[in-house]
Amino acid sequence: MAIYRPDPEILTLGPDFYDPVEPAKFPRCTGRFTNSRWAERVGLELTSDQLAAHFCHFEPLAENLRQPLALRYHGHQFRMYNPEIGDGRGLLFAQLRDDRDRLLDLGTKGSGQTPYSRHADGRLTLKGGVREVLATEMLEALGVNTSKSFALFETGEALERGDEPSPTRSSVLTRLSHGHIRIGTFQRLAFFGDVANINKLVRYCLSNLYGEVPGADDAKNALRLFALVGAATAKLAASYLAAGFVHGVLNSDNINVTGESFDYGPWRFTPYWDPEFTAAYFDHYGLYAFGRQPEAIHWDLAQLAGCLSLVAEAPPLSDMLAGWSETFENALVAAMLRRLGVAAGQTGREIASALIKALATRAETIDRVFFDWHGGRDPGADAYPAEEFRELAALLERTVPAQRAAARRSHSYWSDPAPCSMHIDEVEAIWSAIAERDDWRPFEEKIGAVRRMGEAMNHDAPAA
Repeated sequence: MAIYRPDPEILTLGPDFYDPVEPAKFPRCTGRFTNSRWAERVGLELTSDQLAAHFCHFEPLAENLRQPLALRYHGHQFRMYNPEIGDGRGLLFAQLRDDRDRLLDLGTKGSGQTPYSRHADGRLTLKGGVREVLATEMLEALGVNTSKSFALFETGEALERGDEPSPTRSSVLTRLSHGHIRIGTFQRLAFFGDVANINKLVRYCLSNLYGEVPGADDAKNALRLFALVGAATAKLAASYLAAGFVHGVLNSDNINVTGESFDYGPWRFTPYWDPEFTAAYFDHYGLYAFGRQPEAIHWDLAQLAGCLSLVAEAPPLSDMLAGWSETFENALVAAMLRRLGVAAGQTGREIASALIKALATRAETIDRVFFDWHGGRDPGADAYPAEEFRELAALLERTVPAQRAAARRSHSYWSDPAPCSMHIDEVEAIWSAIAERDDWRPFEEKIGAVRRMGEAMNHDAPAA
């Protein structure tokens, strides 16, 4: 059992990076979700009253930040630079170490107005909070590096929104994240030509987010950080595709330098392997469509390269940026094979390519294909007669013997009649039960089903 280890390292950056703010005072605090698994990993196994005190009333945690901080950043939003953003409805509430000694942030969503709220109310709808919990639980189960929803409270306010029936119920969410330093954090410093603070932030990221000791050479530090961020974001992009996930808003202020996915708004899981599938109704040109997500993340990474060129030579940054595609392709092979439940080998790239071609036929949903074929099993030509699936079957037969495939389906989940999924109709049905009857059972049952799927995937994972 982990013990609570506070470590507010953000204060070492100094006041140029944040603004102390006061969280909103909510009329009610009704607990709707607590992540007991991660509470144990960070030593915060609290009573319901303590949870409400800290994660709805935002009373400071012991030996931690005495006042929440709104972090400063800029960013490109749909490729348009915006210097007027920052934490507009979120706060950095605390920092602490987990059971792996990683520095994690407890950050909020919907905790009230900040200097960057502009004309917004700084609140979060209950539906938005429910959706974020569902997204993070599903992504974690599928092996995506994601923030964890830590606590969700309904707050008793009636919110007016233009994109859902109003007034609607309100909430405040606390997420547990491996840092909240974004590409946009560096963009803000570059916007002001603040070289000293760019170097300071590079050292902070290397030391606190990547566990490396920064050197005396600022240029080398910057190049090392860029290499690490490049590798992490390549894995992120690959894991989105393997999960069939569409984030929806991959702006540079939504890309964490740790490669951890976070801040879920109009997300969706695409039922079929459809490169043009979009999540956001306002993404009119498909900029962040399912198949364009690697391109979007690479574009954001290029913005980070531009920022770091203020402190490091441009040619090595350009070389690393040019090599990102190969890094992504290798990460995609690993992510596809991991979800398929087969070990990577000399034929790994060939298997991944055949699998993607089979998925592209849209003969079945992404979830169904991975479920049926897990461990390298061939469900048979009656179920999957298409030529692309027969080619995949022949390839797997040569490389994944039947007995190994059977062994990798030992968890009872693989005997279920259907895979666990998180498509939009399911999400809307869960919300309808809450909105119409205040029935939280479908929400709780879905989380249980998702975690069981995650246990099965980990239980039957191939040896590295």
